[in-house]
Amino acid sequence: MKKILNRPEDVVEEMIEGLVAVHDDIVHRVGDSRVVARNYEGAGKVGLVSGGGSGHEPSHAGFVGKGMLSAAVCGDVFTSPTVDQVYEGIKAADKGAGVFLVIKNYTGDVMNFEMAKEMAEENDGIKVEYVITNDDIAVEDSTWTEGRRGVAGTVLVHKLCGALAENGASLAEIKEEAEKIIKEMATLGLALTPAIVPQAGKPGFELAEDEIEFGIGIHGEPGYRKEKLTTSAGMAKEFYDKIKAELKLTPEDEVVVFVNGMGGTPLMEQYVFANDVLALLKADNIPVAKKILGDKMTAIEMAGISLTIFRIKDKKWLDLLNQEVEVIGW
Repeated sequence: MKKILNRPEDVVEEMIEGLVAVHDDIVHRVGDSRVVARNYEGAGKVGLVSGGGSGHEPSHAGFVGKGMLSAAVCGDVFTSPTVDQVYEGIKAADKGAGVFLVIKNYTGDVMNFEMAKEMAEENDGIKVEYVITNDDIAVEDSTWTEGRRGVAGTVLVHKLCGALAENGASLAEIKEEAEKIIKEMATLGLALTPAIVPQAGKPGFELAEDEIEFGIGIHGEPGYRKEKLTTSAGMAKEFYDKIKAELKLTPEDEVVVFVNGMGGTPLMEQYVFANDVLALLKADNIPVAKKILGDKMTAIEMAGISLTIFRIKDKKWLDLLNQEVEVIGW
């Protein structure tokens, strides 16, 4: 294992310290917790909290700041944050109008965030609501998950709900909108190489030199098929066809295309893949309102890519996506 770190067991603590040291104009650490909170007060507005295992940077701390998350909770690598840590995040985010949680659909995340919600309501009188993202259409009831996994589409939920909160939407209004939003997005990902969790020191799964896996999760959970390496155009068509069928896309729709690098994929390759996806949409006469590309929801150094397509059912969603923010990773 070759990584730039000191002791593997200290990687998350030192990552958090480095992040808040570099970006101290935007975020700070809440005491000695695993919570990264924004410096911007957002007084009187709904607070937004998300989080999960570390190793997905810039998710989730990279989206903390004005216009997106109020706080992010960092668990161990690929491990849900504890109930107590999430509870600290909720308290840090509360500015008097309640707190909204964006939870990826993993069993540990859902359980711990829901328990922290109950603690904040019972102990502190904080009103808390949540949405569970489940945009991954690759598999259901996979490792760590009942139902579909929450993956890169979660970042779009951060952006949309963050803009709503910044604009003064109520807790109930944000929840209502979030439940609509998650039904209009679908994601698929693939891996070319595995990731190595620092504490484990070895790859989390195996792929042959000429092999890829379609439908893999952001922690390296199994996908739906392994096959020999194919072209970018072939990968793009497989993902596009499945997402198009899932969302039942037609030329009457308007979409956002989000190409996400998994941590070890060069931008050169991401742009090649994006070009292939956009060509497929153009051939089907489906208008693309916005394109987003880059490493947003990664899996440490995994080489791979994911495609999220988000249908704009409500014109205001596009305005919310385009609204300016002050965060590290958008």
